[in-house]
Amino acid sequence: MGALHPDMQAMLDRRAALNLPGFAEGSVADARRTFAESQTALPKDRGAKVSEIRDFAIAGPQGPIGARSYMPIDRRGDARIVYFHGGGWVFGTLDGFDPVCRQLAAASGFEVVSIDYRLAPEHRFPGPLDDAWAALLMLAEEGRPIVVMGDSAGGNLAAALALRARDRGGPHIDLQVLLYPVLSPDFDRPSYGVYGAGQHFITRADMMWFWDHHVVGEDRVHPEAAPLAAARHDGLPEAVIVLGECDPLHDEGVAYADKLRDAGVPVALRHHPGMAHGFFTLVDILPAANAEVDAVGALIADRIAALRHDA
Repeated sequence: MGALHPDMQAMLDRRAALNLPGFAEGSVADARRTFAESQTALPKDRGAKVSEIRDFAIAGPQGPIGARSYMPIDRRGDARIVYFHGGGWVFGTLDGFDPVCRQLAAASGFEVVSIDYRLAPEHRFPGPLDDAWAALLMLAEEGRPIVVMGDSAGGNLAAALALRARDRGGPHIDLQVLLYPVLSPDFDRPSYGVYGAGQHFITRADMMWFWDHHVVGEDRVHPEAAPLAAARHDGLPEAVIVLGECDPLHDEGVAYADKLRDAGVPVALRHHPGMAHGFFTLVDILPAANAEVDAVGALIADRIAALRHDA
């Protein structure tokens, strides 16, 4: 069992001092309130400076989908990173993930577009994914290089988009970046047993609660709900997978990297000892978050350049 990094432990201790209930301990409204209160307690004005932030709407299957574009000051190219926030499909806002999108735009030199997809349980699977798909179709229209990226439940959506785009013949996705993604409703993997009891931010009970609100019945084995269950993983875009060691979701991320590699898909697996679920988005709070966002942003820029050179 890996120990939490002191910085990560200090962050979790500060959160525990807020005495907020666990996500699975109450109603959906309670979970959303817990998220909002935890966000309010974080320092303000986080993330790098960007040249432009623009809110706009995308036509979705059930109405307009909110989106926010971040344009870097030093632009390296015309690639576009389409970002899907975490929150167990149940909560999460554009504002809540604003700092990481700022930092990512600056680090990559590319436009980042954050998508405010519909949430469960009001909109169960495939509702959030259908919004993500509508966003991808619209944002890919210009033929610019496209990266799909997301953390946790957003990583689930990004992975599912790669599968759907392959199976429907496009649009072309150049790279998928999955940050401790949700990939399987198997709660008995060893990392759940070691890190899912409650001392590492997200719990086994939380993840079961999230799945119960988002995906029901036979849909749980649908590959677009559980990408690890897909019958085949060949023909998917190159992947970057970022994992924290002290995360119940760690093992399914490793399993997905193995599946992709076995299918011939290039994978960069980035493993972070001592980090818990959600660490990537804590820019200007955890030094490891800033370092990893900057490293992943540079990696995205390098891979897009290489892929375009090889094309």
